Amino acid sequence: MYLNDLKPAPGSKTAAKRVGRGMGSGLGKTGGRGHKGQHSRSGGYHKVGFEGGQMPIQRRLPKYGFTSRRSRYVAEVRLGEIAKFDGEITLTTLIEAGVVPLQTKKAKVILSGEINKAVTLKGVAVTAGAAKAIEQAGGTVGE
Repeated sequence: MYLNDLKPAPGSKTAAKRVGRGMGSGLGKTGGRGHKGQHSRSGGYHKVGFEGGQMPIQRRLPKYGFTSRRSRYVAEVRLGEIAKFDGEITLTTLIEAGVVPLQTKKAKVILSGEINKAVTLKGVAVTAGAAKAIEQAGGTVGE
């Protein structure tokens, strides 16, 4: 193999469309733009969502929903995920284990799943049901 033998894989490079280069090219005369109308003209285009003057769909439909700006920094942790840890559990141990996202600033343990071993929670919020389950398993919940 020599450097002058190198060439791209077959089919990886497609030739550019040469528009307006005669009828034999298949893209002569109107150049693939059809006949008349806004799209056939140079500079003739409209903004995204424009429907020819008709009320656009994004304005016909009602606005709804809400995205909390806090949700990026607050995470929920299931009781079943806590059961995989041993000893003391803090927010940093949850982040290092990949249970909560990296940018999390607050975490809350919710009652979902089961826990059979004693764990100690520090700096992690807990729901009333989850706290009861952790204490029944012999663990402690500290703020």
